[in-house]
Amino acid sequence: MDRMDLHSVMCVSDLARSLEWYAVFFGRAADEVIGEEHLWQVGENAYIVLDARDVRSTRVGGSMVTFGVTLGEFDGALERLAAHGIRHESVETYSNGVRHVEVLDPDGNSLSLAALPGGPS
Repeated sequence: MDRMDLHSVMCVSDLARSLEWYAVFFGRAADEVIGEEHLWQVGENAYIVLDARDVRSTRVGGSMVTFGVTLGEFDGALERLAAHGIRHESVETYSNGVRHVEVLDPDGNSLSLAALPGGPS
């Protein structure tokens, strides 16, 4: 297959609460709203989509996604989360130097950040 667009859906139970939380996580409000879905563009053709419709209720809290970020973005995100009282797991540094942290949204969906060593900051 050639390159494709990516839309990763995060099923949530409370849209208003989740919109606030994700705005803090990404440092901005949703980039687009299509129907009842709120989208953050996270790459050239990649989006995180919040969906709180009842049809998705059995999938709430089961999503996992990892974002590759620069060291500066990694540190900036942790500072922003801390300033808003959002907790995260312990920061790990792997043997190859990658820094990794997992953050759980209010429903338990996992959003991880991974930063390569020596990359742009």
